[in-house]
Amino acid sequence: MNHEIPVPDITVDGTGLLCVTLLLRLREEVDGAPPGAVVHVIATDPAAPLDLPAWCHMTGHRYLGPVPGGEGPVFALQLAADALPTQADAPWHPATP
Repeated sequence: MNHEIPVPDITVDGTGLLCVTLLLRLREEVDGAPPGAVVHVIATDPAAPLDLPAWCHMTGHRYLGPVPGGEGPVFALQLAADALPTQADAPWHPATP
């Protein structure tokens, strides 16, 4: 699949972070961002190519894939208007009503 990744509205630098901490930072950085915003996530954790799409699937955000041509591993996603909230201290779990 060959597609262009849009220019980011937000960049989250997760260099050196494990995905647990990266998801905490990502959730904090996108909180309050408008639907449709494109987020580039710099993620050096080897689990990121699995964890980021899984998080997007769980929340309803759109995973756009790896960003080609960067100096490091960068992944893109687009924020959804109807995204499901996650727990503030555990963004890998849906929020409970």
